[in-house]
Amino acid sequence: MSVPMSMAATVVLYPSPGIGHLISMVELGKLILTRHPSFSITIFTTTTSFNTGSTGPYLRRVSSTTPSITFHNLPLIPLDPASFPSTEAITFELLRLNTPHVRRSLLSLSTTTTIAAFVIDLFCTPALPLGSELNIPSYYFFTSSAGCLDCFLYLPTIHQNINQSFKDLNTDLYFPNLPPIPAADMPSPMLERNSTEYECFIDFFNHMPKSDGIIVNTFEALEPRALKAISAGLCVPNGVTPPVFCIGPLIASGEDRGGGGGDVEECLTGAIEGDCNRVGEEWAEVFVGGAGSTHANPGAFGIARPRFGFVAPGRFLGPDEGEGDGGPVVGPAGGGAAARFGGWVRDSLRVELGVGSRVRWGSDGGVLAWPLYAEQRLNRVLLVKEMKLALWMNESESGFVTAEEVEKRVTELMDSEEGKAVRDRVKAASEGTREAMREGGSSRVALAKLVESWKQS
Repeated sequence: MSVPMSMAATVVLYPSPGIGHLISMVELGKLILTRHPSFSITIFTTTTSFNTGSTGPYLRRVSSTTPSITFHNLPLIPLDPASFPSTEAITFELLRLNTPHVRRSLLSLSTTTTIAAFVIDLFCTPALPLGSELNIPSYYFFTSSAGCLDCFLYLPTIHQNINQSFKDLNTDLYFPNLPPIPAADMPSPMLERNSTEYECFIDFFNHMPKSDGIIVNTFEALEPRALKAISAGLCVPNGVTPPVFCIGPLIASGEDRGGGGGDVEECLTGAIEGDCNRVGEEWAEVFVGGAGSTHANPGAFGIARPRFGFVAPGRFLGPDEGEGDGGPVVGPAGGGAAARFGGWVRDSLRVELGVGSRVRWGSDGGVLAWPLYAEQRLNRVLLVKEMKLALWMNESESGFVTAEEVEKRVTELMDSEEGKAVRDRVKAASEGTREAMREGGSSRVALAKLVESWKQS
């Protein structure tokens, strides 16, 4: 692997299957190219024998618009979904079996270019040792919050100190510099201790400190307490914590989200950046981004009030889709626009894959935190109790959120003192976002340090 750096250098990105993981890595690649155009980006993509959604149109669009990003498709490994207990389990096995293909691809690529860095996501941990073997600096790209990273790095320590499943623990768990988190709010695939998924995740978390660094899609001013705990080594008490590079936020917009683009997409981006304009004086904009799940209750969206309106993206993704259809839906509740989610249809709403429910009022914003699966319950605790950027949504015993609860929380967000405080903090966070991403801002400096370390390795 003694290719001179005078040759063209590429950064290899390796996401796990699925459009969401792919988009995140593409956006990281675009950011690197924007600031450091001398690099090229190579993204390894995984072919699956089970349904992870369509990515073809997205890949073709990125290839045509960003020629410095190339995609390398790894060979198909046939697996029978019926032989695995969950999507996570079959995905983990696929990525484990992928590792020899990844190794051969890295070796082949290294004969024609310098591989400046190898960046993987959490699920691709089986490929991490390849970095040391081939003398390539290897990093994780962590797309969730620093608070979530704090938890994940510390979970092996908690694992050593308890012997029960999280689902059976009626108690809080304590992580460095974070509020107490109910054991039942741990990521859903980890709730059962004696499961393949739990075992794999603990193994992933144990490997993260062995990387050359962790790239996080956040910015320093947003999560100072969690980042302080990580940098002080509190989350890996019996090991060495690698450097953390907060380069975010990365937000795909327009067609790069896999959607239809347009003003509605810009408003969704504006929910973070604070740039979305008021739809009207008499009603609020309510963006609903639910994970693709049939657990969503249509009745939960039955807010037929003149002052409420629903705005959703021009395209949406169903539980097993990578493509959507239709145009933007903008209008007051009861406006008659068709909506589709899973198997049900309801007027005036379209639901997109995402995390939580976002509500905007004028140029201010806030979040109603309604988790559905994966690590979203953990994210809710962090959003509400740590970052204080959201209001808690209470589920019924069935796991649904009722229409009355949605109405109550939307009204609270818009009209109460607590809601105003949340909106003020969201506004401050959006200002912090712009500060972090501008020239000389913390995220730009972190990216520069990261790339400089590649050039010196």
